[in-house]
Amino acid sequence: MNAPALGGLHHLTAVTARAGANLSMARDVLGMRLVKRTVNQDDVSAYHLFYGDAIGRPGTELTFFEWSHVPKRQPGTGEVAETGLRIPSDAALDWWEARLRADARMIVRGRTTRAGRPALRFSDAEGQPFALIVDANAPAPADAATAELERAEQEWWKTAPVPREHAILGLGPVVLHVRSLEPTARFLTGVMGMTEAGRYADPDSAAREISVYAMGPGGASAEVHVLPRSDLPRAVQGFGGVHHVAFRVTDHAAQQAWLAHLTSLGVPNSGLVERYYFESLYFREPGGTLFELATDGPGFSADEDPRTLGDSLALPPFLEPRRASIEAGLKPLPN
Repeated sequence: MNAPALGGLHHLTAVTARAGANLSMARDVLGMRLVKRTVNQDDVSAYHLFYGDAIGRPGTELTFFEWSHVPKRQPGTGEVAETGLRIPSDAALDWWEARLRADARMIVRGRTTRAGRPALRFSDAEGQPFALIVDANAPAPADAATAELERAEQEWWKTAPVPREHAILGLGPVVLHVRSLEPTARFLTGVMGMTEAGRYADPDSAAREISVYAMGPGGASAEVHVLPRSDLPRAVQGFGGVHHVAFRVTDHAAQQAWLAHLTSLGVPNSGLVERYYFESLYFREPGGTLFELATDGPGFSADEDPRTLGDSLALPPFLEPRRASIEAGLKPLPN
């Protein structure tokens, strides 16, 4: 392994057909803050909405492309089949079950465990599969880098739609469905430097086993769970499904090391891609799931006051000259 250890999950990007309904789900029901209202940089006709904690720390970000023209996702192999969202306690799990069952837009699929952690599985109105995972050992988030960010965080919690003691802490773990375990296992351990951290029975069938792979600090925020499903067809991407999952690297130097590492092993990749809020590197694992490496900075306050993150359309400098035409092609979002 010639690249720095990964720091855990960075963000996960899914697909929605309706940005307005998605905003209501993620912000008003799940209580996540809209920390960046922008566009897909490769398809500026589509919103790219970023939700996270109060200041959008890496590892807390659940993001969505709005593609109203695509069909509904068809489940299968080669995809993130379930997105974990970590919560702090069993009491929070009880609170969330009552909240989600009371909302007609959410489909509660029942309680289970993920690698020994209590979990509540649910889907949104588009069928996007989630699980709330109790992470009682979650470390406290790193201190905000500036007093300005700390003040913004304090202001958010005064009006947040979910009590802080029950709030979503961040991402993790994610469950991949693959046709065959061995190629993905070799890739996660041999290429990405993860370690196998155990196995557990699939909640849907005790005859199947899910393998857990941990990176960097380990724990629920730094795990990928892999379930072989040779009985399933290849997944068809669409709304209600995941586009890609991203992992944390510290900075540009670490990203360069990863690029050299992947290239030396013959792993096809995108090369470094400047996203302004972070720098990206894309590639696929052998099972077909799209992976991204993303730097921890510069972050979402690079072009907005932390107190008003997500309130208006933000564009990176290389798209700013096209603002008028981009705004004209987007439907307004609800406040």
